[in-house]
Amino acid sequence: MNAATQLHPEPVALDWPLMRNNILRQDLDAVIQYLRQDDPILTQSTQVRAFEREWSDWLGVRYSVFVNSGSSANLITMAALRHHAGAGEVIVPTLTWVSDIASVLQAGMHPVFVDINPRTLGMDTDQVIAKLTRRTRAVFLTHVLGYNAIDQRLLDELARRGIPLIEDVCESHGATFRGRKLGSVGKMSNFSFYYAHHLSTIEGGMVCTDDADLYETLRMLRSHGMVRESSSAELKARYQGAHGDLNPDFIFAFPAYNVRSTELNAIMGRSQLKRLDANNARRTENLLAFLENLDPRRYRVDFATEGSSNYAFTLILREPDDAFRDTVTRAMREAGVEFRRGTSGGGNQLRQPYLKKIFGEHEAARYPHVEHVHFYGFYIGNYPALQREKIIALCSLLNRL
Repeated sequence: MNAATQLHPEPVALDWPLMRNNILRQDLDAVIQYLRQDDPILTQSTQVRAFEREWSDWLGVRYSVFVNSGSSANLITMAALRHHAGAGEVIVPTLTWVSDIASVLQAGMHPVFVDINPRTLGMDTDQVIAKLTRRTRAVFLTHVLGYNAIDQRLLDELARRGIPLIEDVCESHGATFRGRKLGSVGKMSNFSFYYAHHLSTIEGGMVCTDDADLYETLRMLRSHGMVRESSSAELKARYQGAHGDLNPDFIFAFPAYNVRSTELNAIMGRSQLKRLDANNARRTENLLAFLENLDPRRYRVDFATEGSSNYAFTLILREPDDAFRDTVTRAMREAGVEFRRGTSGGGNQLRQPYLKKIFGEHEAARYPHVEHVHFYGFYIGNYPALQREKIIALCSLLNRL
């Protein structure tokens, strides 16, 4: 092979979209069968409640609240935190989806940022602990692209100070920490069931908790703040006794939202839940094949994969190199490999206009690890139907650049 070929290898046609549709014929058939009933209920009803129970059993929590998106799950989680804990600060990641940070701002809380751990892409534990204060109301941690971001030292310190952990598990369904599913560790957790996530209801999300009081608040926040949405007879009686001038069916405890989902979305979720574990195992096999076949001198492969449940492959250059990054970008495009630069959420959130207005133009540069991922990181689609041969072919292409 001559030098020119090494610099410009022959194009490889991989036809590799970012995501494949997770919704199969059997999921659609389940919806169709339901619709064949006489006068089927379509709004939130028994199917939603059944999906919530089944999801709680799968995750290992007492309560789940099904909503219309992962972003809505973020929204009512932060609203519930504000109601129960009061105003203050929430420690948040620099690498996450916009709605995590937006939900903190929308709840009237102040986000406090930390850099990432390059091996997990989650929050750096040392920085989190260093930024805990008397004003800290929660740590809102994101498990990025299927990696576990919890460690025991963080849990111990939060327990010592009485500060709740909130988990964003929107990209990490089924991942574990010491045998416990992520989302069952914190005070509350959020999941997204968007297109091509580990489990999809087209649009949808879930808030999970073991706390009965939070559960009742979340149920009301989901549906206009209406007290009748609570499952607690005692809570309903308390509100009705205090507000005898109001129709018991229309007592609004909070200035809340309508983020309910539907029976059809729940049916799809129930159908997909049956194969979630098997799909997750395949995703993990794919990730390990990808990392094992990449050149570790040029790309990061030392991610903390124990307990992971991969959502998308992480391709991060080992060293900052603009020219090499551009070569990688061009090669993937020519091979038909769809990707997103910056990995989760487009990279460093502090570079986004909505946060520059608050924190200024230069705050982003204070976090070097996420800055590296922002400029020299990508994510590439991973899904159960992805062929191992394509994974090996892509690694071979990347290693030849």
